[in-house]
Amino acid sequence: MKSNAIKKGLERLPHRALLYATGIPETEMDKPFIGVATSFTDIIPGHIGMRDLERFIEKGIHTGGGYPFFFGIPGICDGIAMGHSGMHYSLPSRELIADMIETVAEAHQFDGLVLLTNCDKITPGMLMAAARVNVPSIVVTAGPMYSGHLRGKRLSLVNDTFEAIGKYKKGLLKASELKDLEMCACPGAGSCQGMYTANTMACVTESLGMSLPGCATSLAVSAKKRRIAFHSGSRVVELVKKNITPKKIMNLNAFKNAITIDLALGGSTNTALHIPAIAHEAGVPVTLELFDEISRRTPHIANMLPGGSHYLEDLEFAGGIPAVLKRLRSSLKNVDTLSGKKIYQIADEAEIADAEVIRPLDRAYRKEGGIAVLRGTLAPEGAVVKQTAVSKEMMKIRGRARVFNSEEETMKAILAGKIKSGDVVIVRYEGPKGGPGMREMLSPTAAIAGMGLSESVALITDGRFSGGTRGLCIGHVSPEAMEGGPIAIVRNGDMIDIDIAKRKLDLLLSEKEIKKRFKTHKPIKPKINKGWLARYAKLVTSASTGAVMKS
Repeated sequence: MKSNAIKKGLERLPHRALLYATGIPETEMDKPFIGVATSFTDIIPGHIGMRDLERFIEKGIHTGGGYPFFFGIPGICDGIAMGHSGMHYSLPSRELIADMIETVAEAHQFDGLVLLTNCDKITPGMLMAAARVNVPSIVVTAGPMYSGHLRGKRLSLVNDTFEAIGKYKKGLLKASELKDLEMCACPGAGSCQGMYTANTMACVTESLGMSLPGCATSLAVSAKKRRIAFHSGSRVVELVKKNITPKKIMNLNAFKNAITIDLALGGSTNTALHIPAIAHEAGVPVTLELFDEISRRTPHIANMLPGGSHYLEDLEFAGGIPAVLKRLRSSLKNVDTLSGKKIYQIADEAEIADAEVIRPLDRAYRKEGGIAVLRGTLAPEGAVVKQTAVSKEMMKIRGRARVFNSEEETMKAILAGKIKSGDVVIVRYEGPKGGPGMREMLSPTAAIAGMGLSESVALITDGRFSGGTRGLCIGHVSPEAMEGGPIAIVRNGDMIDIDIAKRKLDLLLSEKEIKKRFKTHKPIKPKINKGWLARYAKLVTSASTGAVMKS
């Protein structure tokens, strides 16, 4: 066992003395030492229920014959961090989380890991660490929140609070109605109720084979989630005994399966950052081209919020990810999972309880999957769009650019009524380097939707979007403005051509004019020049490669 490095031999007498100081009984010293990385916090709704799950993980580890050691990992609630300077820290926190788990796991020579997570950057950060440390590991996602309810209507965070701001400014909601929404939209513990980034990454994790079947959609505070936590604790000890490590599970075929499920569900565009970053740690090449290749042959079979009408609880009651695997079985590779079952076995044992939530392939909502990768003179290295959240009328448009150098400038113009039908809003210097931190643009996209402009206005950014964004919103434009990409030279009134079916994103200028503008172009000064974010900006790579840190 790896932990023998801290507990065996004469020279480890002081180490044993310190371990005994923790209260560990002598009878437990020969058992596998399991580190439990928990991102419990009082500030994130998706994580406030983790104390309960920690107990069941602990019971499971003891039952399986291991000994658990808990350690804390910080988390950021993207919803609370949204729309202000706090969002600069969200994507960079993914790297910190991976580094912290690596640090604690290697310093204490854990034999295995249980990774208790739930929200947007925390789950990918933990999966990156699992691949990097590569000791037997299992992920427990804490589960989605139940839908809110108000006067017979179901509610979700994004569609019923962020978009309410634009509706209020448009005069479509009263102040008293806003108060009702903010009190009822989020009824308690769990990740936000749609196929936003947190739940998308939970589904990706289960599809990768890195969590037990049913984990992704089993609801927070449910008895089912407790049982999954228990069995995950027990299972990790078995993984240690059999030396089943993350890199044996997270191979190229497993990543292809995860991308297929993600695209069939219409998941968050953030997966185009996180899956390549996880694959990078696992030593597996995953590119944007792979997303687009799989998307072209994967039907969109689950119409989830924000673009659709179904909640995560609907997907859970329809059979969860095992049922989605069953529906897409012919498109998947029969790889191993940490559960001990192969993907086909999980699919064959599943039941599809609602054929409207998880549609048959011949009744798919759309022929292609959720994400499309666009290229052209505005994005030579690529950009991503959640095409399943775009109306048919907006799949091909040409519009005039309205250019802003920050999210704050953009939001001010939207709420002041300065954005009109036919505009293509450009938000630049919000990329990994320029932001820094590649902020999510949920506030402006939700305001556009709330003001009734999502069918006539597009938004393009070198930043990124929340999984809750809907409408013609194109992100991850690469190269970003701070790296001298063409988005940096766009001017007000320039014409932008978007054709999702043809995967095109073009700035309609002559090559001569583009070269002329680049000759006189000067990037803006870095927005942040101190602390962690300044170091991050110097080391982070392009969004087109997952925004990973340079070694």
